[in-house]
Amino acid sequence: MTATSWLNSKLNVLRNSALAAEAPKEENRSTRERLDATLRQKKEALSPRSLRRTLAELQAVVDPRVSEVEGGRRAKALADWYAKASVDERQDLWLLISEQFGPDAVKVRAARDDYDAALGTADEGSAEIRLRRALVSPRTRLLQRFAAYPGGMRFLVDLRAELLPQLKGNKRLLALDAELENLFSTWFDVAFLELRTISWDSPASLIEKLIKYEAVHDIRSWADLKNRLDSDRRCYGFFHPSLPNEPLIFVEVALLNEMADNIMPLLDESAAPEDLQKSSVAIFYSISNTQGGLKGVSFGDSLIKRVVETLRAEFPKLKTFATLSPIPGLRPWLMRQLPELLAHLNDKELSALGRELSFEPPTATHVLAAIEQPLVLSALSVKSPLRLFLTRSAAQYLGQSRQGEQVLDPVARFHLGNGARIERINWFADPSTKGVKQSHGLMVNYLYDLKRLDKHRHMLENGEAPASSDVQALYFK
Repeated sequence: MTATSWLNSKLNVLRNSALAAEAPKEENRSTRERLDATLRQKKEALSPRSLRRTLAELQAVVDPRVSEVEGGRRAKALADWYAKASVDERQDLWLLISEQFGPDAVKVRAARDDYDAALGTADEGSAEIRLRRALVSPRTRLLQRFAAYPGGMRFLVDLRAELLPQLKGNKRLLALDAELENLFSTWFDVAFLELRTISWDSPASLIEKLIKYEAVHDIRSWADLKNRLDSDRRCYGFFHPSLPNEPLIFVEVALLNEMADNIMPLLDESAAPEDLQKSSVAIFYSISNTQGGLKGVSFGDSLIKRVVETLRAEFPKLKTFATLSPIPGLRPWLMRQLPELLAHLNDKELSALGRELSFEPPTATHVLAAIEQPLVLSALSVKSPLRLFLTRSAAQYLGQSRQGEQVLDPVARFHLGNGARIERINWFADPSTKGVKQSHGLMVNYLYDLKRLDKHRHMLENGEAPASSDVQALYFK
């Protein structure tokens, strides 16, 4: 991590602390007010006396006079209390850590002023060191000691998973969340992760984790799982030493002789395995993050790179690396954008669509009624105006729709950010209830062209979503 990026991450933590301090007065008292009080108000889990005792225990954990071992032991005692605490009592602990262990604002301002004044001079290096030291808050040290005892990392990851849903309603917790995310980004850096192959011969406890955490295509049975771990499949996961036998993220891969355009054959338990001697295509058909507490910590880019390297070493004939991916935001986006999308059609296209729907001119209501019928969609021919309209809409959504400077679809954002391009829109490729609900059954291939990853990233940075010529031809003019 460069000095600038490190300083920016620390300043972000401090900025969130300031936001929490400057937030409009909330109904609940701050921990500062509660620590000075005598009586507990309703909705407060810990009384002022209990809050002061808990604060003293937290301060004892971070006491610089005690060893790392003793600090970890004290942290473990607090974690044991936390395991039995109520949801509201746990939130009081979060608030104490967030509000009572921030950096010294006076020292930070002074160090920042010195750093700004020293930029471009011989004193810049020493000024940066002073700023770095000022930005290291007691909260950082406290969380490090929680991570030090066996099981401490698991405790912190689970704590953040529980904390995240509360952030929108309580800005006082933002500083703690930012601190945890910053530390996790370092502790779970790819340099500390191990890539492992997960197979049918792996421990049962590990295989069960695949069923638990699969987020794209639900694993329906042990037979389904065995099919996904068959001879023509590979499954890889990233593991961290502090979370043994717990994949942080895993990817399921099918080895084929052509790019997949439908998920059902891949999930067909009765299908014969592919001939690996003829396999030239690796399809990433499911990528699942397993730890909600590690939100914001990116593994996917590194995972795909490492998996590609591993696959190429085992199967030199592999030439194509692509995904078969869901389009999770397409259906709700379509419901909002249908009138605007119809306005892009010329008179001839609109008339053809109207004849198919038996309503001329067709309105958004007519189109919506038709695309909400999966049986109708599954039977549409390649020349169907409705099929073409929906396919073009999907291409428009993936390649042209933005949220700020980012592409709108979260899966597209992930793969395009990793250097892939939108390769092909696949009609009714996922007829499952989930697939229909997300995208009317449509799926997309993202192609990882290993020679053009940097080019595609550069295009994305300049506001252009990389896409094949076939996909670009589908965009509304």
